[in-house]
Amino acid sequence: MVEPQNYDCEEHTVTTQDGYILSLQRISVRQSGGTTGDRPPVMLQHGVFMDGITWLLLPADKSLAFLLADNKFDVWIANTRGTKYSRGHTSLSPDDEAYWNWTWDTLVSSDLPAVFNYVYHQTGQRLHYVGHSQGTLMALAAFSKEQLLDMLRSAVLLSPIAYMGQMTSPVARSAAENFLAEALYWLGVDEFDLRGVAAVKLLQDICQKTGVDCTHMLTAFTGPNCCLNSTIVDVFLDHEPQPTSTMNLIHLAQMIRDGTISMYDYGDEGQNVEHYGQATPPLYNMSSIPNDLPLFLSYGGADALSDVRDVKLLLDSLKDHDGDKLVTQYREDYAHADFVMGENAKEVVYDPLMAFLRLQ
Repeated sequence: MVEPQNYDCEEHTVTTQDGYILSLQRISVRQSGGTTGDRPPVMLQHGVFMDGITWLLLPADKSLAFLLADNKFDVWIANTRGTKYSRGHTSLSPDDEAYWNWTWDTLVSSDLPAVFNYVYHQTGQRLHYVGHSQGTLMALAAFSKEQLLDMLRSAVLLSPIAYMGQMTSPVARSAAENFLAEALYWLGVDEFDLRGVAAVKLLQDICQKTGVDCTHMLTAFTGPNCCLNSTIVDVFLDHEPQPTSTMNLIHLAQMIRDGTISMYDYGDEGQNVEHYGQATPPLYNMSSIPNDLPLFLSYGGADALSDVRDVKLLLDSLKDHDGDKLVTQYREDYAHADFVMGENAKEVVYDPLMAFLRLQ
């Protein structure tokens, strides 16, 4: 995806504290004998059911990864555990049940710090962070615990996911309200792969039994994206969707049902006590995010996953944030996928985003 566009792509691997081997790509403009020198590092973190190719789906002159490289940033693309390029482990195989024993809590405590530390030590500089969807949730949770801040310059949150109680996506809400991920988990499905037999059957059930119109599956999931050109959907389907753990989907479903941002609920007081030392899972407190952390937050009026009302709850918990450190952008016509696949994303989101990064 990178080299044919005349950029250099270095492959790096990072091993997490719990043994997952993550792949990380570093992109730079092809130079003759030049060095990456003092380019500020930017880490790009994709969302659930996606991988690092998220940032390369658009044509080179419109894709965020290439635009950042063109604008003299040192670009690092992360891939979370279990996705196509990050399926390695020091002792487990993806066929093992234990390999899939994690939720986004673990991405916060394990994947994110491993990648942050690696990029920070490779470049010797604090980094900018850009997340989309679950990539924003991971960051917000870490920042709320005051983690990673000593290695961070600023954070960009596209289609931010924090509170999920008002989510309107018929597919996601129906799955959560009918405890479908829990049912799969009890049936022994540990890896949830949207291309796999179990997932395809589950989606068929949702479409047939819940009145959800699935003729446009992407729309039924993300909301009506305004600005996807038909060829990009083909590129998307060549590479995505990617697997995640069924446990992770249970965790996200708990958040949709409860409207809280808390750690995974084991559904049993004894197990919660064993893991957390308390009967209920600890909450991530968004108002604990330091008020002087530079944040750029962009959300869409048509987004069925990052609903405007949920984003307003997040913004309300950031109400004491320093006025000059919080930039919010609202796109009335944007839905969830437009932020990474929109034909006009360069002009409406990425240009202001890069202007924000330059100021930090």
